[in-house]
Amino acid sequence: MSRAASVLLNFDPALNQLDPQDSGKELRQGLSMVLEIGPTLWVANDETLTLERLTRQPGPTRTYADHTRFALHELLRLPVPPEDDQAPGEAPEADIEGLDYADGYLWLVGSHSLKRRKAKAGTSVAKNQKRLADVSTDGNRYLLARVPVVFDAAGLPTLVAVAGEGRDRRHAARLQGNDEGDELTHALADDPHLGPFLAIPGKDNGFDIEGLAVTPDGHVLLGLRGPVLRGWAVVLEVALAPDPADPTVLHLQPIGPDGALFRKHFVQLRGLGIRDMLRDGADLLLLAGPTMDLDAPVTVFRWRGGAAPQAESVVFADDSQLTPVLDVPTSRTSRLGTDRAEGICRLTDDPTRLLVVYDAADPARFQGPSSVTADLFRLDE
Repeated sequence: MSRAASVLLNFDPALNQLDPQDSGKELRQGLSMVLEIGPTLWVANDETLTLERLTRQPGPTRTYADHTRFALHELLRLPVPPEDDQAPGEAPEADIEGLDYADGYLWLVGSHSLKRRKAKAGTSVAKNQKRLADVSTDGNRYLLARVPVVFDAAGLPTLVAVAGEGRDRRHAARLQGNDEGDELTHALADDPHLGPFLAIPGKDNGFDIEGLAVTPDGHVLLGLRGPVLRGWAVVLEVALAPDPADPTVLHLQPIGPDGALFRKHFVQLRGLGIRDMLRDGADLLLLAGPTMDLDAPVTVFRWRGGAAPQAESVVFADDSQLTPVLDVPTSRTSRLGTDRAEGICRLTDDPTRLLVVYDAADPARFQGPSSVTADLFRLDE
């Protein structure tokens, strides 16, 4: 494995600062996914309620700038809308972990996970024990939605709440739910594999969505960071349709055995969970990493035919359908807990390589007051 190149992402300094009261909280520090649409890259920080668009710049080095922000609450009816005076880092986060673009829509998904508070250095044993017992959620994490994409006069993709007219009219819409769950979590509640994990925080190997891909027939694949069941990662497949009476609401459709509202695909990824997914023709590229908060191997696998499954599946590690194609370093330096690979995408003009962005980015990646580098890796096909 060799690093082919770096990509520079230039964020607006004002927008990079997520919380005006906390100078250490920056957009560039934690990118949870990346998606290419035309000449633009779309990213998000998992602690915000916004999507960020960057545009390719001319020149010999690959650079993206001209930062534009899209607020989700201006496009969708969120379970917990932000208050008017809240900064992006203060608003109830959606923990956006997956993006895809298909049929004129940008699809997005929140983690749907619970969270456990961290222990804090310098705090008493009793207080840290109390912190570690505190499990909660942000209601906006229960988000599975699509937003219309239109192209402006400059040919740049833009998000709108409503696009088109008459039969071509398209609405931003999300899966029916509230701040305590949605149709997906309700459908999974009695599932023997996943139901018991809905009450466990994501970083404790609980239920945690971290990847999204749309199949050629319009189904949505959701990659789970957790749970990993005896070394098996899970991909959920769902079909959605708008409510006939309200086009801003989506409902799950029967798709699985005996009319179930989901299909399950079990994939053996060396004990790793799914951190992102990318449709590549008929195949699915799976960014696999640890479910826990660990410095551990991160590998990209190619699941041949995975982008268009015809039925539920169990894919073994030694199956010819499953091939490791890239090992991603866990850090640029000796710093532990940095450079967690979180998002992958192909670039149209350089399809032999894979772009990787990072959560907990190593400070060695930072350039200037608000820029960060991502990596381009050549895939072992």
